[in-house]
Amino acid sequence: MTDNAQLSGSYWLETAPGAPRPPLTEDIEADVAVIGGGIAGLSTASELARAGRSVAVLEAGRIAASVTGHTTAKVSVLHTLVYDKLRRTRGPEGARLYARSQTEAIEHAAALVDELGIDCEWETRDSYTYVCDAGRVDELRAEASAAKEAGLPASFVTETGLPFPVAGAVRVTGQAQFHPRKYLLALAEDLEARGGRIFEDTTVHGLDEGEPCRVSTGTGATVTARDVVVATHYPIFDRALLFARLSPRRELVVAGPVEADRDVAGMYITPDEGTRSVRTAPLDDGRRLLIVTGEHFTPGTGDTRERFDRLSAWARDHFPGVDVTHAWATQDIDPTDTVPMVGPLHPGTRHAYVATGFGGWGMSGGVMAGLLLTAQITGRECAWSGLYDPRRLKTQAREMPRFLKTQAQVAGHFVGDRLKPAPPVDALPPGEGAVVRAGGDRLAVYRDEAGALHALSPRCTHLGCLVSFNAAECAWECPCHGSRFATDGKVIQGPATEPLERRDI
Repeated sequence: MTDNAQLSGSYWLETAPGAPRPPLTEDIEADVAVIGGGIAGLSTASELARAGRSVAVLEAGRIAASVTGHTTAKVSVLHTLVYDKLRRTRGPEGARLYARSQTEAIEHAAALVDELGIDCEWETRDSYTYVCDAGRVDELRAEASAAKEAGLPASFVTETGLPFPVAGAVRVTGQAQFHPRKYLLALAEDLEARGGRIFEDTTVHGLDEGEPCRVSTGTGATVTARDVVVATHYPIFDRALLFARLSPRRELVVAGPVEADRDVAGMYITPDEGTRSVRTAPLDDGRRLLIVTGEHFTPGTGDTRERFDRLSAWARDHFPGVDVTHAWATQDIDPTDTVPMVGPLHPGTRHAYVATGFGGWGMSGGVMAGLLLTAQITGRECAWSGLYDPRRLKTQAREMPRFLKTQAQVAGHFVGDRLKPAPPVDALPPGEGAVVRAGGDRLAVYRDEAGALHALSPRCTHLGCLVSFNAAECAWECPCHGSRFATDGKVIQGPATEPLERRDI
């Protein structure tokens, strides 16, 4: 990975910075408060405003800048290998409902692009899940059959637009890709034109589910609303114990320009090699930006710089001559039972809703969530409400082994990370961080390039697991539930809402 790539960050943020919105500074009222300004939150707010509801969006950072600002932005119903599994675990009807809901979400997004005249580089592309290992071809044939049975234009193929041979692939035609920031910033402007309000740099700390609900924020202001939607990627409220059914996954992205005649003419993903995903995006000079994603891992584990190097090497090996100019990372949340959780926040709630667990497919999933939650809040029927209902128990029991494995991993970090030997603080070179021993205590210490030390409590403010340092992104990460913190302790990514406590050293 080049030095320029290390410093570049997300291409989407670089090319669509957007205007800032003010924080919430006074108490307000709205029909619906939406917590989170990514694609799920903004899509939900947009649909509610179109349905005549007054909406307030509360975003801890900048809208469309966290997870959504770091996505690869595929708008596809082909979610790697999901339909054969759904056919077995949810039955053919469950697979059909999943396909139909995702398809309608993509069609709805395309209609909004046309209606609002959004210049977001929307391109129709075929989507592929491929393997190079001939031993997995039967798996792909089963997936193609299940996807076709679910109503999708799916087929098994052996030829793709990739510049290397594959053993087989599932192809679904008529999917899309776009610039997510340009799409969502335009959606936000339309939301505001319809009376919706957006507040940035506004962290939510509390939710009172009374009638009406009250949302308290870090600015001291309160939003009073009939309904509340929690769309913070990983839910910041654990009253339904959703954190036990979700696991965080971080993935790396590298990108660089290629000539237009080297376009791969599609969107590709393989479950092999720790996942590899490939697509391109148009550049102003007529070339294409090759975007390669992969190396998924649990936040706070392993050497991220080594993973970036491995992904960059893969890109150069498979696309000779590409100069990696951009590098960033994204974070996904996987549900233990395959399907996202969109609907009532917990069994006893009447006015609180959640959207989470999109498993790496938040573009179609986020739009779907907006449509589904708007239907539920406005009292309309939706055929797939039951499929996505967070209160479901039957599928949890069926996929209990994965649930138990996830909890064992969390427990292993909670206990095991406290038993690891901690290096002395003097061993830290500039630009590095580690949980060290100092004066008999464990401290999360970062030494900046000037040699100054910055010490924090190593206990994540979510549920108390110990954080670990990601040197490539210069951040503290929690391996249990994916919270991320800056070197000064500030929350970068939830579910934590409070910063790491500062310590003296």
